[in-house]
Amino acid sequence: MSIVIVYHSGYGHTKKIAEAVAAGSGGSLLPIDAEGNLPAGGWEQLLAAKAIVFGTPTYMGGPSWQFKKFADASSKPWFSQQWKNKLAAGFTNSASMNGDKLSTLHYLFTLSQQHGMLWAGTGMMPSNSKAATRNDINYVASSSGLMTTTPSDASTDEMVPGDIATAKAFGQRVADALALLKD
Repeated sequence: MSIVIVYHSGYGHTKKIAEAVAAGSGGSLLPIDAEGNLPAGGWEQLLAAKAIVFGTPTYMGGPSWQFKKFADASSKPWFSQQWKNKLAAGFTNSASMNGDKLSTLHYLFTLSQQHGMLWAGTGMMPSNSKAATRNDINYVASSSGLMTTTPSDASTDEMVPGDIATAKAFGQRVADALALLKD
């Protein structure tokens, strides 16, 4: 089962989430560079993948322009339906607890549906009791995809451990969902 996590990270926070998703799923990382391009062989990796996990920071209520450039370039595989029936999932990180991250997840979901892909949400209950702490799994309480929050002045070393653990659990969810799709 091949899972590819294709992502853009502006300051390293989304990269750290991508690494945790990869750790949980056994997937490989495919970074989008600062100019919005994939490395050599990147499109071939996506073609060979059984599941593609999309990741981008949320900037101004949507994906980064670098991720958008990649998404627009995916019209070539879209034209021949190369990603049809692959499993898809998505994640985003922003500085604010809300930060309009749902708009970004909706964008990633719509991209997957344009490609005819099958979407996997988090499958996690939210941590929403009075006893919940910021380090609990799915404290940000997203169902449609993974959401994480990193304060704007925090380094990657200061990211919330609960978000990293949630990202690993989300990666496992993607791997489990892909296993259900096996012939």
